[in-house]
Amino acid sequence: MRLLFLLLLAGWQQASAQSLFMPRNIRQAYEKQTRSESGAPGPRYWQNKASYDIRVKFEPATNLVSGSETIVYTNNSPDTLRYLNFKLFANLFQHGAVRNMVVTAEDLHKGVAIKNVKINGADRKVSAVTGTNMPVAIDDLAPGKQTEISLDFSYTLNENTHIRTGTVDTGAYFLAYFFPRVAVYDDINGWDMVPYSGVTEFYNDFSDFKVAVTVPGNYQVWATGDLKNGPEVFSDTYLQRIARAEKSDGIVDIIDSTDIRKGNISPRNPFNTWRFEASNVVDFAFAISNHYCWKATSVEVDRATKRRTRVDVAFNTAHADYFGVIDYARATVDRMSHHFPKWPFPYPHISVFDGLDQMEYPMMVNDNPVPDKAGAIELTDHEIFHTMFPFYMGTNETIYAWMDEGWATIGEWLISPMIDSTIVDNYGMANYNAIAGKAQDLPIMTPSNQQTDAYMTNAYPKPALGYLYVKDMLGDSLFLKALHHYIRTWNGKHPQPYDFFNCMNAGAGKDMNWFWKSWFFDDGYPDLAIEKVDRNGQRCEITVLSKGNKPVPVDLTVTFDDQTTLQLHKSIACWEKGNKTVTIPFSTSKKISKVTLGGTWSADVNPADNVKVL
Repeated sequence: MRLLFLLLLAGWQQASAQSLFMPRNIRQAYEKQTRSESGAPGPRYWQNKASYDIRVKFEPATNLVSGSETIVYTNNSPDTLRYLNFKLFANLFQHGAVRNMVVTAEDLHKGVAIKNVKINGADRKVSAVTGTNMPVAIDDLAPGKQTEISLDFSYTLNENTHIRTGTVDTGAYFLAYFFPRVAVYDDINGWDMVPYSGVTEFYNDFSDFKVAVTVPGNYQVWATGDLKNGPEVFSDTYLQRIARAEKSDGIVDIIDSTDIRKGNISPRNPFNTWRFEASNVVDFAFAISNHYCWKATSVEVDRATKRRTRVDVAFNTAHADYFGVIDYARATVDRMSHHFPKWPFPYPHISVFDGLDQMEYPMMVNDNPVPDKAGAIELTDHEIFHTMFPFYMGTNETIYAWMDEGWATIGEWLISPMIDSTIVDNYGMANYNAIAGKAQDLPIMTPSNQQTDAYMTNAYPKPALGYLYVKDMLGDSLFLKALHHYIRTWNGKHPQPYDFFNCMNAGAGKDMNWFWKSWFFDDGYPDLAIEKVDRNGQRCEITVLSKGNKPVPVDLTVTFDDQTTLQLHKSIACWEKGNKTVTIPFSTSKKISKVTLGGTWSADVNPADNVKVL
């Protein structure tokens, strides 16, 4: 009986080795048929939506942000909602808020002031809020019904601590997370109650926005969405330049230093109001300046429809690197549309604003100046790549940062050398090789808001390597087929990790759970070594040993006495059967002087055994 039990146990372990552990709260979504094992949304999939009508005013003299909003919220869930949870992200700077980033004392405030709250026109009292969650009781909101919320808000914009938003300099400001928004209510966790504490990023519903931005008359505004009242805020000269840029492959100076000196860009009113609209986007941000130049161009992103995306760069001329950013931004949009991920850029414009951070928003980027060209290219393409992940795909950055940062990282790795062939972008590789296998290292699937030391590597290089290794194994064509299946299936929705894994398997027609499990779920580390080099006449064999337990590609450089080299490669598929060694044969009549193991994206905790001198 004991032998039979052991045999049965061994068989069960072998059969289940390729299964992916699924937590109970996620499993229930499959049981309720909101998600399916195929990777597609289930027959009962749903997501809620809000429409925002926002009026916001910013006064640079005092840094006061004030406004009002009306929200129409639609409950598409099967549940009756008895309260709405609002996110007040600006309360990161509130006295008493829990933070994992440093905030200067001068930027602390009493929190976002919320007044005149009305639910369907009836006054509703809201208790004082500490932190970034604000639950508001409502009358029962049945499935399929809508409710209307209106309120006023105000707070003081941070001036000294720029965490994704705040003062850039005297006369330049980036305003994000400025409006109270309804949190995501989804089929996995219900209300998103995870507080915003500074490091982990965001999870928002797809919404429609009408936003009126009022700022002093000598300021210009760049924002998410389309400008709807151009003739009210620009003279004809600038409207014509914008129109020309929207049709041109060349670079158009919309605003140059001469225009700024003349000061006739916008009507000389005490305040002007700029009106923007955006549909089905997860966030809205805007930036303003009274001294920034503006370069623009556009790219044909869809050859079938001839649709173009306008590319804007607004910057301080004191920052020399920014004169080239318009070229890097345009090239990024082009390469994203036609090379990787080879998907037409989904929005009508992307604006890169010269700020004090490295952060993305729908149709907006807040990027600090950097000292060299390579850094400027890598930063620009990384942040613009976020357009696809998380914005087009609606992923939960708060819990699964790897579902957006990992993609931006592989996008940066691949697109940077397309823009400048001298660039070898290995962002994050040193960080991962340093932490891999140590106590601080955690599986990628560990919720991001539960991580500290492992957050950077689990959000950026580790998942990027996972994507890259699968791309290498499948080949470019099949990988893009699988990736496009995932994008087509989940854009405009809220994919979770299992939706991604299952979609990629289905799109490729290949069960890759052995790799997903090892790379994303399991503990361990990558460590390859050259075990031996055998030669019999012209026949040679190199045996590579996997001393760790993470599958990584095998890249070998054979150097001959005449200093010529031979490159040998095996994808991660060579480790699929659980073997610990792989032998790579080749033929040569030349004398071998050295064999080197590894490449730019070869994760390996111990490179000391990666060279064999013969």
